[in-house]
Amino acid sequence: MFYFLHNNIPQAILIKIGPISIYWYGLLIALGLIIGTQIVFYLAKQYQENKDLLADLIFGLMLAGLIGARLYDVIIEYEYYFDNISEIVKVWHGGLAIHGGLIAAGFYLWFFSRRRGKNFWFLGSLLTPALAFAQAIGRFGNYFNQELYGRPTNLPWGIPIEAGHRLPELSAFSYFHPTFIYESLGNLIIFMILLFMHKKIDNRFGQKYRLIVFVYFFAYSLLRFNLEWIRVDPTWEFFGWRWPQIVSLAVFAALAWLGKKELSHFVRLIITKNRISRKINS
Repeated sequence: MFYFLHNNIPQAILIKIGPISIYWYGLLIALGLIIGTQIVFYLAKQYQENKDLLADLIFGLMLAGLIGARLYDVIIEYEYYFDNISEIVKVWHGGLAIHGGLIAAGFYLWFFSRRRGKNFWFLGSLLTPALAFAQAIGRFGNYFNQELYGRPTNLPWGIPIEAGHRLPELSAFSYFHPTFIYESLGNLIIFMILLFMHKKIDNRFGQKYRLIVFVYFFAYSLLRFNLEWIRVDPTWEFFGWRWPQIVSLAVFAALAWLGKKELSHFVRLIITKNRISRKINS
């Protein structure tokens, strides 16, 4: 695969049928959503959860996530969209920011869980493994759009970027870090960790679902924070920190605040359980 990526220049359009163009980016996003939905249904079966309810949830999340991801990107890249107003609706050209999608989807999930009387953390724990896997697939769309690549590199898995897609200051370089692969592989690892947690961790202490959601956000934020050191796409910067890194730090702080009390309670329960077990066995 690395040999192919190193020696192949991707094209954004998969196929053209008359005036209709099918883009790799849109196809891969759709594929990720389809497979992600099946993962949610698979996990829901383990907990005997209503499939129709989850289908309603996923449909709403897709719309909220799409709108949030696009709106976030428009805000971040406002100068570009101000000069290219028509591009705002052309999501198949790229420009879906995961942080914006997560924020919008989170609000919709909170609204849905309250309205349907479901546990917010339980629904979130079903969605996060699917989200990680969908991200792993969707990131390859950036490859075909020749966007969100990393710094120049001479490594054998560096990917070629056409001159028209390079930043002006990088015009002298031809090969760049395939950050989409790094993030895709990282998301696959996160997916496997979350799936393992669903299978092997019981909920006797009532913390399983919250823990799964926390692990996703911590792991993805850690992945994204580190990848930002080699990404070169324009974004806001503050004192040398790229905006996604600042968002990741904010996520770490929020997780620490939210999880402090629950983690302390969880540890006390584990200690108590172990003490009881030792007394019974002694």
